[in-house]
Parts: sequence; C-alpha cells; structure tokens
Amino acid sequence: MTPPPPAPSSTAAARRQHVLLFPLPYQGHITPMFRLAGVLQARGFAITVFHTHFNAPDASRHPEYRFVPVPDGLSGPAPVAVNDVVARILALNGACEAAFRDRLAGVLEEYSESGDNVACLIADVHLLSMVEVAKKLGVPTLTLRTGSAACFTAFLAYPMLCEKGYVPVQGMSLDHSQLDMPVSELPPHRVRDLLVLDGEDGHVLVQEYLAHAVAAVKASTGLILNTFDALERRELDRIRRDLDIPVFDIGPLHMFSPAAESSLLYVEHQWKVGFELGGELSRSGVEAAVRRLMTETDGDEMRARAGELKKAAVECTGKAGSSCLAIDKLVTHIMSL
Repeated sequence: MTPPPPAPSSTAAARRQHVLLFPLPYQGHITPMFRLAGVLQARGFAITVFHTHFNAPDASRHPEYRFVPVPDGLSGPAPVAVNDVVARILALNGACEAAFRDRLAGVLEEYSESGDNVACLIADVHLLSMVEVAKKLGVPTLTLRTGSAACFTAFLAYPMLCEKGYVPVQGMSLDHSQLDMPVSELPPHRVRDLLVLDGEDGHVLVQEYLAHAVAAVKASTGLILNTFDALERRELDRIRRDLDIPVFDIGPLHMFSPAAESSLLYVEHQWKVGFELGGELSRSGVEAAVRRLMTETDGDEMRARAGELKKAAVECTGKAGSSCLAIDKLVTHIMSL
C-alpha cells in the first residue's frame, strides 16, 4: 500500500469529523467543490482533498486543507475537443480507481488510529469509480453536480430521449426547423439543446458519460447541486421525483465563500438574462447583439431580470433562505451517515 502524505499534527484537530472531497480535475468543477469545502469547514468539518496529478489544485492556496494526490497514469497534453474531453473523463475513472482505493484505505486507517472520524466522501458526479471504491470501503458518499439542475434533468432523461428517437441527432442533415423542434417530454428543451457528439461513436460516448454520472448519483446518499430554488424550482422538483435520495440545492456557492452550465435556451427563454446568436458567429452579428443589449427594450428587460435574480440569490443565501436551510439539512444529513 502506498502511504498518503501525512496529515498535519495538531492536538486541536484531534477527534474531528473529516469530509473527504474528490473534484473532477477541470476548473469549472474544482472551483465549486472548493467553495463547498469552505462552507463545510465553516460548519466545523476538517477537509481532505483527493486529487489527480492532471490539473492538480494549488495546495498552497488552501493551507487549512489536507491534499492527497492520486496517480492517474495519464500523459500528454490536455484534450481540447469535446469528444476527447469526454473520453478523458471516462478514462480518468479507470486510471485512478486502484490508486484511489490504496490512498483512501491509508487515510481511513490513519484517521481511525488517531481517533478521528470520516463522515463521508463528496465526489463529482462524473467520478463513478471513486463513489464505488468508497462504498466498498464503507465510506458514505454524496455527489456534487457543479452545473445547473436543468442540465441534470437532461442527464436523467437521456435513455428516454434515445428511445423516442430525439438522439442521436444527425445535425448536418437537419434544417433549423427540425433542430428547433420541442422535446415535448422534457420542456422547454429543443432538439438543439440536447448534449450530442458527432457520429455514432460520439453518441455511444455520450451515453456512457451520462449513464455513469446518473449511476454515481443513484449510488450515493445524496445529490448536492450548485443552484437555488428561486432559479430552478421546476427542475429541482423534477429531479426529486426521479431520485430516491435527498437533493440539496445549496447554491450559488460563490455567494457563500454558478460556474453555471446551462443551455442557451434557459438563459434566453426561462431566466431571460441573455439571448442566443443564431447562425454563424460574425463580427457584425456580435455588434448587433451588443446594440440590442445596450439600447433596445429587451436589453433593459434583461438587465432588470438579472437584478431580480441577483436579489433572489441574496435572499436564498441569507439567514432562513432556501439555500442556507439546505446547507443546514446537508450538515445534518452528513452527521447522520
């Protein structure tokens, strides 16, 4: 067994409750996970962060946390194309599984010998292998979805979308009217809003990627979402209907310490804080969009709506707000595991 780096020695830290974290090694996932770490540390938990060598976080920026590197065996430049990024995430799971099992077992043994308790592991939803390893070692798990609830509803619905023939989308053979066709089983999504990759191989890759994420969530004891009730109440209700585990909408996390990943459909038609540029991106098109935003009535309406959402976010994260109460419920849940 490869021993993990030693934990800091401190009498004050003895017999503490530890929360273990494992973020997906991409900045849009690392940042919300660390903001969650700050929330939990403020509630009295000690934080241990497992991380890959690939895109490793800067431990010097968080001296109060313990960092445990997990060899990933991956080499070469970071992929850029979406297909390659998805393939890298899937490969990362298999590449880290044995090393994570080794490191986690060592940390559990060390904390047990010191009288400390490991409360749970919180892993990114795209790290199914880490969730499965932790469960086999007797560590309760939760999962963090760093993007919007709207996106995760599409994750859950993907098998149905395949069955109904919405995907795979043969993008080049469809005209705009077909791409704009509503997905009646998943309103307000259109065909163009669904996650697709080119070709049959791309479709198989997406199926595996989304199935692994949903499996990780369903194998956990709870799903944490970086969103808030006033923004995505309908989507949160839909997720709660589809899952048999608690769902904690504790965002926006940046107001406590979303790298919001949402379709343009929601930005324009649901939240009304932006608009989609149709067709190919051009300088003239961007200039026209800026003029529309700055001088026309709908630009005024978007700015007003953004102000309303900001106010709602402040209220949600304030005392007795929905996100603040969700954090209380999350802490209670972690302590009950």
